[in-house]
Amino acid sequence: MINFNMANALPTPKILLVDDDPDIIELLEYNLNKEGFETASANDGIQALEVAKDFKPDLILLDVMMPRQDGIETARQIRQILEFKDTYILFLTARAEEYTEVAAFDVGADDYIVKPIKPRALVSRIKAILRRDTQQVESDSLIEIGLLTINRTNYSVLNNGNPLVMPKKEFELLYFLAKHPNKVFNRDELLEKVWGVDVYVVERTVDVHIRKLREKIPEQYIKTLKGVGYMFSIEE
Repeated sequence: MINFNMANALPTPKILLVDDDPDIIELLEYNLNKEGFETASANDGIQALEVAKDFKPDLILLDVMMPRQDGIETARQIRQILEFKDTYILFLTARAEEYTEVAAFDVGADDYIVKPIKPRALVSRIKAILRRDTQQVESDSLIEIGLLTINRTNYSVLNNGNPLVMPKKEFELLYFLAKHPNKVFNRDELLEKVWGVDVYVVERTVDVHIRKLREKIPEQYIKTLKGVGYMFSIEE
């Protein structure tokens, strides 16, 4: 749980900045440090993985086009490390085309921001994403349906007792759907409920995450109603 009142005893939120432009890194460090965040930086994807293991960031702000290893591949590798399954990944990039944005969410991004963006607006987006951890305390944090056990307290999913590796946004989508069984949600509703109004992503992002969930959990649970939306289906 993260709190932005630095007078508290809670840890300072840690952000890893990954960009090959030193001027952008300097600008981001100045604005984030001024807001009370602790920062570290890397200038390419390979270095980012090395720094992340020691720095253990709460959030990674990642460019797409970088030398040695691009941001998409870096995010994919980060999501394969169990230690970082709950770490937020935000892309900050000049690449505005939809296929790159979809690729970013496909590897586990939590947000995709196109440059240029004013520093204050970026800080607000980062705070909004981190603040969700303090707003998602639920009394019914454990859901057990068939062979699935979904635990909101520790962001874990078991399928027939076997743990599933699931990035935070995939988990939140699954949890939301399972919490409202047999109810259909369209893409706009899912974007609002799971991603929030502060995050601007394309509708195909939902489709990507649904596909990822179907690869991991029994196929009978998530149903598509053509032209309407998705639902978590259980027998009455």
